[in-house]
Amino acid sequence: MTSSELHSSSPAIALTIAGSEATGGAGAQADLKTFQELGVFGIANLTCIVSFDPKDNWNHRFVPVDQQVIADQLEATTAAYGTGSGADSVLDTVKIGMLGSPATISTVEKALQDGGFRNIVLDPVLICKGQEPGHALDTDQALKSQILPLATFVTPNHFESESLSGMTISTVEELVAAAKKIHELSGAAVLAKGGVRLSGDEAVDVFYDGQTLEVLAAPKIGEVAVSGAGCSLAAAVTAELAKGATPLEAARTAKAFVTRGIQNRVASGAPFTALWQGGIAKA
Repeated sequence: MTSSELHSSSPAIALTIAGSEATGGAGAQADLKTFQELGVFGIANLTCIVSFDPKDNWNHRFVPVDQQVIADQLEATTAAYGTGSGADSVLDTVKIGMLGSPATISTVEKALQDGGFRNIVLDPVLICKGQEPGHALDTDQALKSQILPLATFVTPNHFESESLSGMTISTVEELVAAAKKIHELSGAAVLAKGGVRLSGDEAVDVFYDGQTLEVLAAPKIGEVAVSGAGCSLAAAVTAELAKGATPLEAARTAKAFVTRGIQNRVASGAPFTALWQGGIAKA
């Protein structure tokens, strides 16, 4: 293989800045599996370690990664693949998952401002069960003020859509209105997830980018949320954007990817099932 042939075969690259989730169903683990399934070279920089506690109703046990360690990860990643690295495929697409503390948000904010990213996909994780309520509120406010304005694409779930828009959402029409409000606040393309939270036979998500509105619907697969669905949806959007898809194309592909992953979900001894990113291969 010649040097030019080697360069032309280099995959697109995407970074996830997120937490580790010990059961493998969500967080950085889900992101990396999604990237791989969609043909993208995935990199993970960890912000925290989350492990469910089976002795406490499966609430989160949350341990933040040291700020210098987070900064070191980001430095190494951008030096290897960033805009000034000389890499064959330049890293210009990042997904933001669980950050977990105001300090981490500030560390990541600086990296985003310095990194020259073209696509910043924010999965706005606003709640971590088991965190002290005051700390969680401070984190939510910091995420909204420091990271949301930098995002180019936002993927809030039902609760997060209500929090970001200040609206109560119980219908598709209200989800549409919330998506428009979140776009107005952020300037980003929005994929607001209704999922199983809205009544009816279909799991509905709404895409809006200020010009195009599209309701993405698929038959519901059960009435209970599946672990990793939100992470994988945002990661699929990230992967597709890294490959050059438009935001709407990325949203459509992500919806189909997650639907198939839920159809082939994985059960365990935990009281929830996990999306299987490899389920798309069974199509």
